[in-house]
Amino acid sequence: KHNTAISNKMSTSLSAQSSVKRSRILYQTTAEAAFIPRSDPAILQASINRRKRRPPPPVQTLQQQSRSSNALTIVSEDTTTANTMKPITPQTTTNTALVTTGGPATSAKKKQTGGILVESTKAKQKLKIPTPDWHAPWKLSTVLSSHLGWVRSIAFDPANDMFATGSADRTVKLWDLAKASVGAPDALKLTLTGHISPVRGLAFSPKHPYLFTAGEDKMVKCWDLETNQVIRHYHGHLSGVFCLALHPTLDVLVTGGRDAVARVWDMRTKTQIHVLSGHEHTVASILTRSTDPQIITGSHDTTVKLWDLAAGKVMTTLTHHQKSIRALAQPSFENTFVSGAADCLKYWQAKDGRFMKSYTGHKAVVNAMAVNDDGVLVSGGDDGSMHFWDYKTGHNFQSTESIVQPGSLDAENAILAAQFDGTGTRLITGEADKSIKIWKQDDEASDLTHPIDMVAWRKKCIKESKQRY
Repeated sequence: KHNTAISNKMSTSLSAQSSVKRSRILYQTTAEAAFIPRSDPAILQASINRRKRRPPPPVQTLQQQSRSSNALTIVSEDTTTANTMKPITPQTTTNTALVTTGGPATSAKKKQTGGILVESTKAKQKLKIPTPDWHAPWKLSTVLSSHLGWVRSIAFDPANDMFATGSADRTVKLWDLAKASVGAPDALKLTLTGHISPVRGLAFSPKHPYLFTAGEDKMVKCWDLETNQVIRHYHGHLSGVFCLALHPTLDVLVTGGRDAVARVWDMRTKTQIHVLSGHEHTVASILTRSTDPQIITGSHDTTVKLWDLAAGKVMTTLTHHQKSIRALAQPSFENTFVSGAADCLKYWQAKDGRFMKSYTGHKAVVNAMAVNDDGVLVSGGDDGSMHFWDYKTGHNFQSTESIVQPGSLDAENAILAAQFDGTGTRLITGEADKSIKIWKQDDEASDLTHPIDMVAWRKKCIKESKQRY
């Protein structure tokens, strides 16, 4: 009978709706027969979390400690006489004003969260918005039509008297810069034939009257511009050669191609000094420098590699890009460089490859980039879009689009090569509509007619500061 009564009371306790009634039923029995329900682990954990989120009790300050005593006694080091002071009136303490025994008081610089002293967000330094330099907008000046294929490469003579263009029609054309800038009919000086595939790389030698060309026919040629003949061949590439660069101080030639390596050649003896292997895809762009890293390569495997020329080994690999890197550019006034891909442009420290910032906004496959001494960076896209940037801050001060020449398809609106002349006042682009376009700055523009939109620039800087890359 006793057990039956206990079971009836237990079932009654389980079905009771009121907590008061349930507690009365539970504790009417003896301690041995009392029914204690099991605790739910989820409810228990939620209770623990609530207790953790509660603010801890305020730290007892010196003023609060004085409540227990009627007076504070200060003992001098010179005398043993105790000077009695009046009781200090206790004041209300806050979490932001704490007195600790281990160091000085931290009023506004510290705040207490969860029992841990951390830096206040208000004490952090505010974001600095860089002020971009004003640059005049660029406009189309002249269009040259002579090639029968895409214009894939451009190079300027060190004397700034002429420039060369390489095309998919397998020819290299030399132009008089002054006559070409005004659209003179006799601007074309010379046409060199010898390649059997598109010409993808051009470079003038600053020391000799030589022109170096590279093409998709695996050939690298050295032309003597006094006799207009090929005097040297550099054999070794296993596939098409996509880029070419000369060392600024040494008689060294660097080429990169679809065989995923960059080859370093002795210009005079035609011997291959190094094979810079490590990329997993086409080497599409090369930069050469007089200081380490003396060679920088960008590849379709989305990486940029910095090379030690003396050892022939890689120093640093940069993997920030998500798309193929088709263009590299470096200025003459800074030890930095910029890489261009379909995702964005990235600004790097050249010495150690440290990432500085991203230039976002050019939503196209960036095929070509160039920078002049005034700090104007231009990027040309596969859809004919051209973006002009302030190099130091990354401010996009102009966005324009190239216009195809009559008779061409809209799909041929692509910029494949871009180069500034020696003065930086003329920009020459090679395009897929087989034309060569010469751009110049608008002389009538000023900072009043074309002001910098600082409101949009500030919003963009704040947005980019919250991103990692």
